[in-house]
Order: sequence, then C-alpha cells, then structure tokens
Amino acid sequence: MREENSATAQLTIAVTEPAPPAATAPAAADSAPGGFWHSSWGGSALAALGVISFSLTFPGTVWALDGFGPWSTVAVRLLLAALIAGGCLLALRVPVPKRADWPGLAVVAGGVVIGFPLLTTLALQTSTTSHAAVVVGLLPLTTAALAAFRTGVRPSRTFWTAAVGGAAVVAVFTVQQSGGALSTADLYLLAALLVCAAGYTEGGRLARTMPGWQVIAWALVLCLPLSLPGALIAVTTEPVQLTGHAVAGVLWLAVGSQFVGLLVWYRGMAVIGVPRASQLQLAQPLLTLVWSVGLLGEHLPLAAPLAAVGVLVCIAVTQRAAR
Repeated sequence: MREENSATAQLTIAVTEPAPPAATAPAAADSAPGGFWHSSWGGSALAALGVISFSLTFPGTVWALDGFGPWSTVAVRLLLAALIAGGCLLALRVPVPKRADWPGLAVVAGGVVIGFPLLTTLALQTSTTSHAAVVVGLLPLTTAALAAFRTGVRPSRTFWTAAVGGAAVVAVFTVQQSGGALSTADLYLLAALLVCAAGYTEGGRLARTMPGWQVIAWALVLCLPLSLPGALIAVTTEPVQLTGHAVAGVLWLAVGSQFVGLLVWYRGMAVIGVPRASQLQLAQPLLTLVWSVGLLGEHLPLAAPLAAVGVLVCIAVTQRAAR
C-alpha cells in the first residue's frame, strides 16, 4: 500500500487510517494498533453509520423528484459528488491509483455511482419509498454471496443460516406488501441489487489496499466524463423547479449518500470484512420505513414491527458468527 503523505494525515480519523487487515480475518482488527477505529467495534460503527446514511437515500430521492426529473436527479447528484471528491483528491495531492486498481474502480463506479442511483430513481417514480426499501433489503445476502465468490471468504454455516433467514423475512414482507406480483419498479430494484452488490464487493476489496475514501473518490472522478455532460443535458431537457425539498434532497444524495456514506461504509467493510458488514444492511429497510413515515408521511405497515424484530435477531446472529 502506498504510504499516506503528510497532507492526508490531516484528515479526520474516518479517512486517514492506514490499510486495514485483510477481509479474510476481520476479527484480527481487535488486536491491531490504531485504537477504536481499527477495532472490530470501530469497524462495525463505521459500517453502521454508512447504513444510516444509505437509509435516507430513498426519502432524499423522493424529495429530489419534487423539483427534478429522474435523469437530472441522478446526473446532478453524481456531478456534485464528483466535484467534492475531485477537490479532496487535488487538495491532498493523492497519487493516481495503480493500473491494476482501475478495473475494480470501474466496477464501483458502474455499480454504486451510476447503476444503483439510476435504477432506484426510476423505480421510485412508481413505487413507494417503503416498498422499495424492503425490496432492497435483499442486498445484504446478495453482497455476502458475491463477496464469498470474489474474495474467497467463507463465513460459517451459522452466518449463512442467519443471512438467509434475514433475507427470507425481508422477502416475505415484500411479497405481502406487493400482493405477490412483481411490478416494473420491482424489476428495476432487483437489477439495482445486483449492480450495487458487485460495487460493494469490489470496493471492499480495494479498501484493503487504499483508504476507503479514495476508493469512492476515484470512482466518482472516473464518472465525470459522463456526469458533467449528462447533468447539462438532463437539466435542459427535463423541467426543473428549485423547491426547498428538491434542493435538500439532491444535496443529501450528493454529499451524504454518494460520498460521506460510502466513505465510512468502505472503511468499515475493510476493517470487519465484506460479509459481516453487509449484514448490517438488514436494518436499512426498517430505518427507511421510519424515515418514510417521519419525512414523507407514508403509512407504516402493521407487519413492519414484526419484520424489524426478525431482522434484528438475524443481524445479531450474523455479527456474532462472523467475529
């Protein structure tokens, strides 16, 4: 790993730590030097902060759609996040990644920078936030499966049992809420699951050899040739109204979900491993349900509290099994 230069050392603890231990032995982080943020608990805390940030993505998207079209919402959020990321890289004089890292960064860019935001924004044109959030609750199992295939990490049977159990709770809840039929929005969401899981897995792997914030920053910068002209075209072809909700939604999507959230998420995955971190996302749909009620005034399904209990039990088991 490249040693961090003196300017990088001035960053906050979330973005300045040296390369974490390999994902094949996340528990070793407890004995690693560097304090709380290098420990298993610290890594879990960072990943949890990422989950909280992601749980606000769908409500933020609904707010953004109050004044922007779907394409301008995606393009503008990507452009703003890329400008922030590029500014950080320039200010800290971060060296360009090695040639071998660029294919992985391209997967991150295609999955979590472009693919997931675009597909979920298209889905939210016809789907409620609460329904979309629960469908995306299958993301943890998808991510864990791809990580096992890509990195060779093999969690225990107990881990997989709890992970499948959590996914089953989410799936049953989804079917019950949708009446048993898949809509066009559901197809968008299922496609979003696959590309996002691939981006998470590759980003978690790269975060073992470079700081997590640089992973997402370079992925965002990689998309500038698309996001800049895309934003210009989208805002001139789609009607735009700069309402308070629309501006707040786009700003949150760009700063919170697209940059800061992914920053702490990748760092957390690097410390505790992709499979274990991914299961924390079982709580994301339930958090989004809370936000959808409080921020959007949507109705909370009666089955949600039962699903929440089941999911939290599964999270506890996966975290214990992966230690």
